[in-house]
Amino acid sequence: METNNLLLLAVILLLGACQPNPPAYQHLDLEEITIPELQQGYQNGQYSIEEVTGAYLDRIQAIDRNGPVLNAMLHINPRAREQARKLDRELAEGTSRGPLHGVPVVLKDNIDTHDMPTTAGARVMEGSIPPKDAFITARLREAGAVILGKSNLSEWANFHSSFSSSGWSALGGQTKNPYDLSRNPCGSSSGPGAAISANLAVVGIGTETNGSITCPSSANGLVGIKPTVGLLSRSGIIPISFTQDTPGPMTRSVTDAAIALGTMVGVDQEDSKTGPSKDHLHTNYTPFLKEDGLQGKRIGFWTGPLGEHHRVDTLMHQAVRLLERQGATIVTLETISEENIGEAAFQVLLYEFKDGLNKYFESLGPDAPVQTLKQLVEATLADSVEMRYFDHDLLIRASKKGDLTSEEYTEALDRMLLHTREEGIDRVMDEHKLDAIVSPTGGPAWKTDLTNGDHFSVSSSSPAARAGYPNITVPMGYIDGLPAGISFFGRAWSEPVLIEMAYAFEQAKPVRKAPALQKE
Repeated sequence: METNNLLLLAVILLLGACQPNPPAYQHLDLEEITIPELQQGYQNGQYSIEEVTGAYLDRIQAIDRNGPVLNAMLHINPRAREQARKLDRELAEGTSRGPLHGVPVVLKDNIDTHDMPTTAGARVMEGSIPPKDAFITARLREAGAVILGKSNLSEWANFHSSFSSSGWSALGGQTKNPYDLSRNPCGSSSGPGAAISANLAVVGIGTETNGSITCPSSANGLVGIKPTVGLLSRSGIIPISFTQDTPGPMTRSVTDAAIALGTMVGVDQEDSKTGPSKDHLHTNYTPFLKEDGLQGKRIGFWTGPLGEHHRVDTLMHQAVRLLERQGATIVTLETISEENIGEAAFQVLLYEFKDGLNKYFESLGPDAPVQTLKQLVEATLADSVEMRYFDHDLLIRASKKGDLTSEEYTEALDRMLLHTREEGIDRVMDEHKLDAIVSPTGGPAWKTDLTNGDHFSVSSSSPAARAGYPNITVPMGYIDGLPAGISFFGRAWSEPVLIEMAYAFEQAKPVRKAPALQKE
């Protein structure tokens, strides 16, 4: 019997040794934590930055890798803990870099990092490490952010095929919505949306050309800020459109989004669009977090996106009544522009994608995996994994365009900007003396379908996106447990007044709730 007991004990010890180590920081309560709460914890010694960083890395491993598998992250920063220890030492010496000191951040994987690959989710870009950080990456590091890693995305920011599934990339697979893993997280900033909603980090940085911050923020129950084009630099970001592209923060609260936004602003000599921002930027947007931020505001209610989903319509009408109760005057707008400029906007994207992508490849130097869009098309069409689901027709069509001196391009650009700016948002806001326009951001997440692609219904992103104007989405409610957001958008450089209204709405109707993260 004694021999048998010893054998049994040996087996138990052996099995125990084979089990994965439990999370090192299970005692930390970080669920839904805000930046101010995290900073308070650092100041009073409740947390160390190394502990918090470790906790989020453990959570990424447990949730994103082991299950329920979100596929939100593509790369983990191998130096994250080392950077956290350095920031802890700075705090111990009495030095804080500001409100992002020690705050865990994830970046969409089209934003350059000198110490991790930047791939846009494409297999041909696997292992491509750029020579330096993007401007906003450098700003985040200077502000003390701990960059945990790079997130998955819709491949090439969803500008690749005649139809596609948001959140799918050949390199990273399909990102899933944490509220229901069978449903889509929207995109193209799918990874930051899923990761921040699932509490894999505190702040996510996405990018938008048209809807790529606002839609995944709405679908994942987040606040997303798409700034005026030029408020944040695009240098070091894999581009689609010089006219429309912008990065922006994705967070669980307006407060966190406002804090993150202020740390990334700045004029960048490598991005000419940032020049005008010097007269409009704020390095601190928290003074605009006003609970009475809706009082006395005149807001246009754009009803064009309504009629696609009656339960979204119901949430939106409830939200409009709340705006009125908070002191706003509502003016109904059936249209913003009298012209349909969808085809002109599409032509602008095709031309600018080719020009911007060729310049990005050149910036990588002689070690770039491909040198031109033409080479990218050839490599993609020859890759069976890339071609398994989608045709990559947009890559082909863009590669056949001329340069930016083409008459087709310049006429399309002029027409798009005229009818989204002077004859669009600016016109209706002047006519009705508006401070902002509101509309539903999107509907509840659809079932992911790699055979038929996305099933978009409600969307209000195009007017602000094509004009290059700011747009903030805030959670407004849930439909069968799936989030839906409300968008506040307006004139160029109107981030302060939009933040006032978005914050006041959030405080009056704080609906955000963490996803249950149940396995499929």
